[in-house]
Amino acid sequence: MTIQWFPGHMTRARRQIQDKLKLIDLAVELLDARIPLSSRNPMIDDILLNKPRLIVLGKSDLADPRETEAWIERFKYEGHECIAVDASTGTRVGEIPDLARQLMQEKIDRQLAKGINPRAVRALIVGIPNVGKSTLINRLAGRNIAITGDRPGVTKGQQWIKVGKEMELLDTPGILWPKFDDPIVGYRLAMTGAIKEQILDIEDIAFYATRELINRYWDTLVERYGIEEERPEDTEQADEIVRIMEAIGRKRGCLISGGRVDLEKTSGIILREMRAGKLGRLTLESASTY
Repeated sequence: MTIQWFPGHMTRARRQIQDKLKLIDLAVELLDARIPLSSRNPMIDDILLNKPRLIVLGKSDLADPRETEAWIERFKYEGHECIAVDASTGTRVGEIPDLARQLMQEKIDRQLAKGINPRAVRALIVGIPNVGKSTLINRLAGRNIAITGDRPGVTKGQQWIKVGKEMELLDTPGILWPKFDDPIVGYRLAMTGAIKEQILDIEDIAFYATRELINRYWDTLVERYGIEEERPEDTEQADEIVRIMEAIGRKRGCLISGGRVDLEKTSGIILREMRAGKLGRLTLESASTY
């Protein structure tokens, strides 16, 4: 299955970002800590040009903390300031304005030397759909000013939002890119909820998710669903993945006539629980392998 989703408003969003570049000092690039690579839009480098950038790993409460630390080191090695936050609880969100100001300190010092009183730092916040931009903005602003929702495509336009006296944020709609060169990227985005579910084959996405969980978090999978199956030796064999999905379905009572497992219902359970963190803190991409 080839996964692509690039509705018209994403093209408009890209143009709007480019039109506002002259007004901003830096960009806050929000990534999903569970898939830092796949959630990084390759068009962003071209869109932002040479603007300073702060990388924020969001949803860190759902990600493997050891992998998150490895990704932070990876991004810092590449020359980017990086921080992991949990916008749902506010963990470390308050550090973002200080980090943004630090990135602009050289410019601020030049202004002060000329006797100019620096204005608030203006930051553009960018990221893929459903990565948590609106939740993060509301935390930073200290009030519910941006519309939130656990689905992609909630934010449709742009708005300036004050964060205290020293920072202003420009919210933008989440944007993907027209074509995923690596099909795995599409699957990982679909698994974590960045792509509109109505266009997806849920069983296909859950199949891939199950394979990822077997390869990376087998013990977690066994503990969550109480399955007693042997771990597949070859996860490239489709029958082996289906065997595990059927075992999960039987444990959850997803049965239809003849005692067969309802794979569609089972697939929905696997994806919902994985996205909600019911299987624990999972990261599907390792910094050491990229």
